[in-house]
Amino acid sequence: MPIIVNLDIMLTKRNMKSKELAEIIGITTANMSILKSGKAKAVRFSTLEAICKALDCQPADILEYVED
Repeated sequence: MPIIVNLDIMLTKRNMKSKELAEIIGITTANMSILKSGKAKAVRFSTLEAICKALDCQPADILEYVED
């Protein structure tokens, strides 16, 4: 898949656990795991906004396009 999710990198940079982020943005840890693994089919803009706010980053810090 040409969209890479770099959420784990941002979590490491911010010294935050995925469980903590899930609680802050109001999603389950299971959904956080799906998002982190890149297996999510879609991401709501409201979720992306909450992640960016919690991690003090931009969407491009989390999502990356790589050609096949």
